[in-house]
Amino acid sequence: MNLSIQEHASPDSGQAVTFLLEQGEEMHFLHPEQIIAYRGPSDGRSDRLMNIKGMYRKKKLIQADMRGSCSFTAALPPGYSVKPIELAGGSDLLYDLRHLFFYSSGITMKTRILSAKNMLITRDAIKVKFAGTGTIGVLTEGMVLEAELHPDEPLYVDAGSVIAYPENAKLDLTVYGNTLASQHMNYHFKMTGVGTVLFQAGHRSSHLEKDLNNDGLIKRVLREIIPFGGVFIK
Repeated sequence: MNLSIQEHASPDSGQAVTFLLEQGEEMHFLHPEQIIAYRGPSDGRSDRLMNIKGMYRKKKLIQADMRGSCSFTAALPPGYSVKPIELAGGSDLLYDLRHLFFYSSGITMKTRILSAKNMLITRDAIKVKFAGTGTIGVLTEGMVLEAELHPDEPLYVDAGSVIAYPENAKLDLTVYGNTLASQHMNYHFKMTGVGTVLFQAGHRSSHLEKDLNNDGLIKRVLREIIPFGGVFIK
């Protein structure tokens, strides 16, 4: 599939991405309500209910099947960009459905119902897994990073930054470091296993940007060292 993606970003006008599909190409777009412009034959778009088992079926999630030749533009949430990921053959990564923007023809998507423990840890009941050859697109805050898991040595990743992880990875929700460190961090996934984890860098960068723009050094220090300083010192 020869998919062409053109990104448009401006601090004043927001962000969008334009997709260009050649004749005979097809992609499955998972957020059709974000499409704000379309050029092509009127029958080049066909919406349908997603084949999602379990809890998601009741939410009536809709996907748009787009067929070329056509072009269309989709608006992105503030601060997000689209990261294309090429797949070739099998992949053991589980993705959060909310991060997925599209997948191309040649890719099949299957659902995985999580164990009761992982439902509590991830606050989700279902993840999705892909097979086949093609391209998927994920919505990310900032650049996407990759880290290898180890069977015994844990990797700690900010829970809100994780995009995908291996299906057979062992997960625990925790914090790490000394008392002060553990009190001033988000919950992390403690992960062991085999394979790679995908996570986004921009999720935590927004907090740093807020600190740099709004807080002086003295105010930040006082907020950290005074009990309940984060409540009383704004």
